[in-house]
Amino acid sequence: MTRSLSASDRFARQLAFAVPALLLAGAYVGQYGFGLYPCEMCWWQRWPHFAAIAFAFLGTFAPPKRFWIAIAAGGILTSGLIGAFHAGVEYGWWQGITGCASGEVDLMSFDVVRCDEAAWSFIGISLAGWNALLSIGGAVAIWVLLAAKERVK
Repeated sequence: MTRSLSASDRFARQLAFAVPALLLAGAYVGQYGFGLYPCEMCWWQRWPHFAAIAFAFLGTFAPPKRFWIAIAAGGILTSGLIGAFHAGVEYGWWQGITGCASGEVDLMSFDVVRCDEAAWSFIGISLAGWNALLSIGGAVAIWVLLAAKERVK
């Protein structure tokens, strides 16, 4: 007999799809709709979200479903942690580890997007900061839902 997911597990799976999909959609709308081109660290934040969507998809049909949903939350958390690091670079709390965060920019490389300057912010929080807050919060919410005691018998 196949064990179906509880209501909290299904909601966790929905979040595992929604959080990275909405954050990636926002990133692409910013990029193509408003000219907010991604820096190197911005791209680093996108890759774990792509992986999270793939793992959440596996959680729809591949057993053990809860395992894939939890792994998707790990991808979301990874993006959030990269976003927190990136936000710290933007706010000047620490140095970045890429060439796009250095003071010297090659004039021949006119397409370099700086990692240490926030391209946009809302209420003082940069895009990387928003990714950190929403991703870390989303990952924790998914794990809390998966840990809920409600189980289908």
